[in-house]
Amino acid sequence: MIRTLPLDQTGTLVATLSRANADFARRYPGEPSARQPVHTVYGGAHLFRSDTAVRLGELARAALLENAPDFVTFATALDLPGAALLPDSPDAIARLTEAFARDADAARRANEAAWLAHTVYRLVTEKLVKEPVEDFRLDYEDGYGNRPDAEEDGHAASGAEEVARGRVAGTLPPFIGLRIKPFTEELFERSSRTLDLFLTSLVSGGAPLPQGFVVTLPKVTVPEQVTALADLLDLLEPRLGLAKGSVPFEIMVETPQSILGPDGRVLLPLLVAAGRGRCTSAHFGTYDYTAGVNITAAHQGMAHPACDFARQTMQVALAGTGVTMSDGATNVMPVGPHRAAQDGPPLTPQQILENRRVVHRAWKLHYDHVRHSLVGAFYQGWDLHPAQLPTRYAAVYTFFLESLAAASERLTNFLEKAAQATLVGDVFDDAATGQGLLNFFLRGIACGAIPEELALATGISLDELRGRSFVQILKNRRG
Repeated sequence: MIRTLPLDQTGTLVATLSRANADFARRYPGEPSARQPVHTVYGGAHLFRSDTAVRLGELARAALLENAPDFVTFATALDLPGAALLPDSPDAIARLTEAFARDADAARRANEAAWLAHTVYRLVTEKLVKEPVEDFRLDYEDGYGNRPDAEEDGHAASGAEEVARGRVAGTLPPFIGLRIKPFTEELFERSSRTLDLFLTSLVSGGAPLPQGFVVTLPKVTVPEQVTALADLLDLLEPRLGLAKGSVPFEIMVETPQSILGPDGRVLLPLLVAAGRGRCTSAHFGTYDYTAGVNITAAHQGMAHPACDFARQTMQVALAGTGVTMSDGATNVMPVGPHRAAQDGPPLTPQQILENRRVVHRAWKLHYDHVRHSLVGAFYQGWDLHPAQLPTRYAAVYTFFLESLAAASERLTNFLEKAAQATLVGDVFDDAATGQGLLNFFLRGIACGAIPEELALATGISLDELRGRSFVQILKNRRG
């Protein structure tokens, strides 16, 4: 073969391109392989106890049983797919429940809508027993308020001591951390002091950090605030006997200035870079952000278009960087208006009905918000009340289960064709879709919605699944 340009004349181009490609790979390593929690529960640091996650699970289970004692009531309240086709008589619900207990596959073939509703309810119930809280944040900011220095000093130490007790007792959730106050002129000294006291108490005597520990920095406006936190941790770690870089943090995007800098550029990459590798996540703060762009209180909420703009900007700016994202919280709590006095008469049937209606409305709102986040590829969000935990998990499980059959067919067909462009029904898939299908199963498995064996039934091997790279799967299968 005769070519025009010899290799020695393209060497400079190759070297320049190699440096640029290497720099791109460094900046955009892809999605992290570590588990991402589906939510973070925030609670005032002064209220935290070593068994808080356990107690929140008990409260969540009580709320579920009180307001949705069976899978049909729960599915109807949330308007799950096919809920309108479910029976409403207690006898019919009991017969369906028995049918699924006896032969789940046969019951599913007879009633697909009931299978989804029953499976979601079962998974939610099991989750609230085994692992009701995935991530908890001891809050020294909005959920704590401004208190005298001596009082916050005490709560910084006592909060850390409770976390240490939970670590020993095995009652902590898989992820945990603290939210400090913002690094503003007025609050930096107080915030850094709380962090110092907390970490010092937590690792006293050489105790290790809990698994999944992280620090949350709120209301970030300039990169220098992120740099200051990284510098502070650089100073603390060697003095506390911790390995360099062992304390990660996440930033909160809850001001317009976190999105766009003064020169009109998107600021998020600069904020992440200022963390020098410590910044692992960016959390969206719905209500501070909407207030910051002058949206009135009546219209502040998760579904506002201004929030969609902010989330989509976060998504584009952080895609491929390995920095995960979390959505905000629904601020309407699923709490009924009537409560029985401890020594008083029980609630009347009418009061119980009114309570259930209020809870169901709040549940539906929360479910819809979580669903909106998931569709927008925000797989984590905030929860503020234990009665929100059932709907958090219901939304996550439904999101994956209702798409499982179609995703399985597409992935199976894709793998059989060795990733050539394929047509399944009226959906055309090419290689760019492969990683999305793989990610669907990876996230579905991680959250507990999809058993690993259902993913393997598509024809993907366990090694391929755990390798997390569709590109590598293609290389291996094409020889």
